[in-house]
Amino acid sequence: MIIRTADMNDLDAVTAVERECFPPAEAATREEFAERILHYGNHFWLMFDGDKLVAFVDGFVTDAPDLTDEMYERADMHEENGAWQMIFGVNTIPEYRRRGLAGELIRRAVDDAGKAGRKGLVLTCKDRLVHYYAGFGFKDEGITNKSTHGNVAWHQMRLEF
Repeated sequence: MIIRTADMNDLDAVTAVERECFPPAEAATREEFAERILHYGNHFWLMFDGDKLVAFVDGFVTDAPDLTDEMYERADMHEENGAWQMIFGVNTIPEYRRRGLAGELIRRAVDDAGKAGRKGLVLTCKDRLVHYYAGFGFKDEGITNKSTHGNVAWHQMRLEF
C-alpha cells in the first residue's frame, strides 16, 4: 500500500470512493472535492493498492477550534498555518474494510499534524464510532450544535497534543 497526498488527477477516484462510503446526504460532491483538492490537496491522505484508491482521509487546517457545517462547503476557509487539523472524512471502500487501513491513515494524519506544530485534530462522528476514534486518543466532546451535516447528530471529538 502506498500513501500520498492528492492532486487534481485524483478527483474522480476520490469522488467514487466517497460515494461508496457515505449516503448521498453526507457525501461530498465532485465539485466540492475539486475545491478541496485545489485549496488543500496536501491535507488528503490517499491510500492505494497498486493504482486503485482504496481509502482516504481529508480535512483542512484552521484556527477555528470547532468543526462547522460551513467548513465542508468552503474549502477557501483553509488556513495552511492554522492551529487545528480538521478531519472531514475517513473513507475505506467496503472490500478493504477491517484491515486497519483507516487507522493507518488516521495515525499518519495525526503524525503529520504533530510534525506541523498544530494544537491537534478535530473530527465529528456518529455515536457508533466514538469508541473507535477514542482508540486513537480523540476525546468525545459530546453532540455538537455546530454541525448537523446530512441531518445527523454528530459527536465532536478532539485530539490535543
